[in-house]
Formats: sequence, C-alpha cells, structure tokens
Amino acid sequence: MKLKIAALALSLFAMTSCDDFLEKPPVDRLTDETYWTSEDNVRSFSWGFYTAYFSGYGSSFSWGKFFSGQNLNDDFSPSNPPQFRRTVPSAASSSYWTFSYVRKANIFLNRVQTVPMDEEAIAHWSGVARFFRAIEYHDLVKQFGDVPWFGEEIAETDQETLYRPRDPRDYVMDRVLEDLQFAAANVRVSDGNDGLSVNRAVVLTYLSRIFLYEGTWQKYHEGNTAKAKEYLEASKNAADQLIQTGAYSLGNYREVFNSLNLAGNPEVILYRHYEPGLITHALNSYNNKEPQTGVSKDAVDSYLANDGLPIALSAVYQGDQGIDNVMANRDPRIYETLISSELRLNGIASNYSTTGFATHKFLNEVIKDEPEGSSNLNYTDAPVLRYGEVLINYAEAAAELATVGGPALTQADLDMSINVLRDRPGVMLPHLEVMGENAAVNGQVYEDPSKDPSVSSILWEIRRERRIELMMEGFRLDDLKRWKKLEYTDTESNSDINRGAWISRAEYPELQSSVVLSDGDEGYIIPASADASQRLFDDPRVYLDPVPLDQITLYQENGVELTQNPGW
Repeated sequence: MKLKIAALALSLFAMTSCDDFLEKPPVDRLTDETYWTSEDNVRSFSWGFYTAYFSGYGSSFSWGKFFSGQNLNDDFSPSNPPQFRRTVPSAASSSYWTFSYVRKANIFLNRVQTVPMDEEAIAHWSGVARFFRAIEYHDLVKQFGDVPWFGEEIAETDQETLYRPRDPRDYVMDRVLEDLQFAAANVRVSDGNDGLSVNRAVVLTYLSRIFLYEGTWQKYHEGNTAKAKEYLEASKNAADQLIQTGAYSLGNYREVFNSLNLAGNPEVILYRHYEPGLITHALNSYNNKEPQTGVSKDAVDSYLANDGLPIALSAVYQGDQGIDNVMANRDPRIYETLISSELRLNGIASNYSTTGFATHKFLNEVIKDEPEGSSNLNYTDAPVLRYGEVLINYAEAAAELATVGGPALTQADLDMSINVLRDRPGVMLPHLEVMGENAAVNGQVYEDPSKDPSVSSILWEIRRERRIELMMEGFRLDDLKRWKKLEYTDTESNSDINRGAWISRAEYPELQSSVVLSDGDEGYIIPASADASQRLFDDPRVYLDPVPLDQITLYQENGVELTQNPGW
C-alpha cells in the first residue's frame, strides 16, 4: 500500500486539541466494537501516522524536511535568514506542545490487544504502535526536554494523571528505548510492500538515529556519560544489526533523490511514492525553474578534495574564484548535489540562487521540461530512510562511544561504515583512517586547519562525512543542536555561512544591482546584506523551546506546577 493514503475514517480516532487530547474517540459511525475486528483494519489505522512522520518531499506546495526549514543552519544562505525564537508562545496549538499523537499511539496499542489475531500479529502491531509512540516522544523531547510521559490511554476524568508534571528527560527517553527495543524484537522483518511499510529495518534505522541524537545530547548538554554510553551503545548496536543483515547496499547517489520510482533501489529502506494527478510535490520545481536559497560557502568548502584531504591541505584544490576552480578535483558527491558547470546569478538567470551555487540533487531531468516538472505537479519519489544514514550513524556512534567509556574506535569500524560510503559507485574517495584520535588518509595523519579545536580530528572528519552525505536532507540543524554547536550558525562569527560564490561584476555586467559583494565590485556574494538580517547566537536557552503560557496557567488551575524551560 502506497504512502498516498488518505485519512479515511481514521480521523475519528486521531487528533484533538492540546487541552482535551485525552477525549475518547467519537462513536457516531465507527466504534471500537465495529472497527477493531480485523488485521486489515489495524493496518489501515497505522497509515494515519505515515504522513506525519514519513513526509518525504511533502505534498502540493508544502515541503517535507528536505531543503526546507533548515535555514537556521550553516548549509544555507538565505537572503532573509530567520532568527532564533525570542518570545514565549502564549498558547499551545495543533503543532506546538501537543500530545495528540501520543494519545493516538496509546489508543492503537490498547485496541490491538482486542483484535482477533494470532499472537504474532498482536506482537507485530503492538511493536508498530510503540514505534510511533517512540518517534513522537523523541520529537517532543528534542523540542522541550522534560515532558510528561503518558504510557497508556488516559480517561478524560483522570485529572491527576492528565495534569501530571513534566518527567525528567532521561526517564522519558528510557521509555522510548524500551518501546523501540520491543519494536525491534517484534515488528516483522517484512510486512506489506517492501519500502512502503514499517518493518524491522525501519525500526532499527530510527533506533540508530534517535539514540545517536540522545546519546550525544546527554554527553554535550547534560554531562551524563553513563547515560550517553547506554544510548550510544543502543544506536551503534541497532545500526550494526541492520548492516549485518546484508539487505541493503549503495548505488548511484543522486538516483536516491531524483527517481520517478524508488521501488527496488538497494539503498532505500522506506520511501514515499508519488503519482501524477494524485499526490505530487514541488521540490523538483524548486531545483528546476524557481529562484532558490543557495548553499553557503561554508557548506561548499566542507567538501574534501578528491585526494581525501580538506581543501586547505590539498595540493589538487584549485581555489574558489570561478565555478570551474571550485568544482575541480572534489568529492564527487558535490557534482551530484550542486550544479558544477555554471553559477546561477540574480539578474542573469531566472532560476538564480541566493549564493550563485545552485542545487540539482532533487531534479529529475526527464520531467524537468514537462508540466510535471513545474509548479506543484512533481512526482519524483522521496526517500524517507536510506542505508547511507545507517552507515554514518554507526560511525559517529562508535566514535562517540569511545569517548564515554566504550571500546576504542577501530579501523574496522570505519571500513564497515564511512569507507563503504566512500566506495559508493561514482564516489570512490580514498579511505578515512584512524590513528588514535587522529584522522589519516593514505597513511598520512592530517588536521583540518578549520577544525573546531574542541573536537578531535577523527570526530571532525566523521562529522564532515555526515554533513556531506546528508546535505540538504534536514539533519544539519538537529546535529548542531545535539552537539551543542549552534554557535556555528552565527553569521557574525562564521561569516562564510553568509557568503556564496566569488564573482566580479566586470565578468557579469547583467548582475542584479541588489546583489552585494564582500569587496565592492568583486568578492563573495553576501545574501543577507542588511545588518538587521544578521543572526547572532547569543542565548543558549534556544536549544529548547519554551512551554506555552496557557499550559502553565491551565496546570496551575488544576493545582499542579508545570515548570518553564531555563531562561524563558
């Protein structure tokens, strides 16, 4: 069953407002007695979670996580970069401080036990329900830190449980780990159509992702090395378990992102399928005919030279003046991600980029000049989970684990993860080597001059590999948060995230006069040219969002203190 699933009657069991999220499902047409009668109905109910968590490229003009909503990181250089949150919301909403999907997952888990199915089916669907509950709680914890844990469906009259205080972050994440470990043990290896349904590989991928996030958060924010070790072990083991199945492999990098049909792609673990005239998106168009937010100089400079060395150390790097020089002798993934033959400049190209560097990672050339290649009519399939992420999750978890009392990072760890990525067809970069905490290539130890001094050279290179492999896929901002490195987004201290390509006006006489260059008539494009657009990172409270004021008041009215996050 494809992910174009409509809400159907599932909305009867779905969302409510944050104030009454524990109301019973309506019973005007469907009831527990008439609905929860078959495995087919259970499967249909599960589809109500898919578009919430597996959005892919979004639908119509609403994007998913790819290329969208990530302008608070150093991959992009928008003309008007958004600022960090500065005020406390007055009220919760359907997308802010809401536990509706927790309620929905708990209803799912409870009702599955009543369906006339065999024990294997009940265990599988219980695992799926707990899997979705785990994802939702991970999202809530990422946003707010401590949150109340609701492990079962709560009656609306149970005021004591409904208005419970926030539980500690690690308590909640321990429950999330229990949910995911149960799911990993009970969800079927294969269920429904491969690549379009939750199966064990999907669970293991999320387990590796979620506990890489939480393990590094515990290390860098909480200083809790014991909990960091526990979570990083869970991440590494989940990735390793999936790797050892041998079920997935790497092929052409760009085909993962611009294919009309991802069925059978050996790298894709889960994808969202689109159909012309039925469910479509607009991301292909954005890579085709529209002006786009450009990739920053900071991001472009992060790509290695093809000798495996950072550009500051490589003898084959040609410099950054002119697109031919920038693109010469680089990690081949840069050519699959960015247009390498030209700069697209405001005043010269209608589909210009804010930085001159234009992306084509998501562009399908077969349909680019067809109606389906424009507007919101695109039907390229979207990867939701892919093997490349699993490999880089393993590498980082193994490296971080070594810093909190786990086994040392070994060459074997790199060879089964990062160096598989580097051996991808069409990439074939020299292997990354580890010598103590040092990075090496071809037996040569090196240290990138631009390295953050607080990070070891081997971890720096693993983080670089993650950035390059997952460029514009919606990970970077979360990565900076969990590493406690939001200062990288400061446009004043890190000027290269507010820079694009180097150009000369003499070479481009038709250049739009509004395009500002760093040194007058030549220099780097400065996308955010007004002082008011400069983004400063000067308040660490923004690592967590504030609790809305109406919820604090509501709890007080019910005799319970709902604490606010620090600094808000």
